[in-house]
Amino acid sequence: MHKNCTYLFPIAVLLSGLFLTGCQKEKEPIDKRIKQLDPKTTVEMARSIETAVPAELDEDFTLKIWGVDSLVADPVSIDIDDQGKLYYTRTNRQKNVEFDIRGHQDWEIESIHLQDVEDKRAFLHNTLSPENSKKNEWLADLNGDGSHDWKDMLVDKEHVYRLEDTNGDGVADLSQLMIDDFNEEVTDAMGGILKHGDDLFVNIAPDMWRFKDKDGDGIAEEKTSISHGYGVHVGFGGHGMSGIEVGPEGKIYWQIGDIGFNGKGPDGQKWEHPNSGVIVRSNPDGSDFEVFSYGNRNTHEFVFDEYGNLISEDNDGDHPGESERIVYVVNGADIGWRINWQFG
Repeated sequence: MHKNCTYLFPIAVLLSGLFLTGCQKEKEPIDKRIKQLDPKTTVEMARSIETAVPAELDEDFTLKIWGVDSLVADPVSIDIDDQGKLYYTRTNRQKNVEFDIRGHQDWEIESIHLQDVEDKRAFLHNTLSPENSKKNEWLADLNGDGSHDWKDMLVDKEHVYRLEDTNGDGVADLSQLMIDDFNEEVTDAMGGILKHGDDLFVNIAPDMWRFKDKDGDGIAEEKTSISHGYGVHVGFGGHGMSGIEVGPEGKIYWQIGDIGFNGKGPDGQKWEHPNSGVIVRSNPDGSDFEVFSYGNRNTHEFVFDEYGNLISEDNDGDHPGESERIVYVVNGADIGWRINWQFG
């Protein structure tokens, strides 16, 4: 009997292996979240839009539709790689959970007291608790549990898409959803994007993220936070993270408005600027992190001129007589703004 059992065991293992192999072959292919249109159709759609909506341009400019609205969904920030592929962010959270303090003036004093992201999380849990559901019916019940509370902030996610013109006819015909992520209660709206070599950087408070597509399927599945601590306060809408650029020395630069930053570098050094906007920089892996400037109100995109100077724009305080401005930002500068001055 023992002899028979000895021969039966490897046979059973072999049959089991064959069965499992067969099951694996029958698996459904992974959804690569690709939408592709016939190139001829996209060209016709683009020309139709150009004809229907003529643009008045300076004589030195020409306007062509590159991505039709059947493939493009409300871009916030865009970047283009050296192969001509376009990457853009789309926010779904701005409508429901990126709160603007002007619509919640009873939050102003408590929000100004917040000093870091965990303070903000605790504030949201308390203010938007299930026990306060009745008074917070303005907040959509996104998870359908019958309660209007902070858990409804865990539903909407942010998106990153890639657009391609696959046949070189001048109009994009392929779109792929690369990232479908970011839905914590402290998650803001995604504002910035940068394709840099094999890395894809996106910033959305409370983090600056580096993504990689490890298996080449177009979906960015590996993510690493290279910096954390952004978005301390509930402030004006649109004052979140944005503006990712490569500096002249090869470092990555990014910024946030006056909803603030309070975090640490990878070396443990604290950087505490909870009441103002900052422009920061680091190596692509997050090392050698530092605050480039602070005291900004709400710089957005910025560029470097031929001399390596950082040029940006900054919003005014929305008070009578003020104007938007172009600013030259110097390393180490305190521009002078603090969020509490907004409410004076």
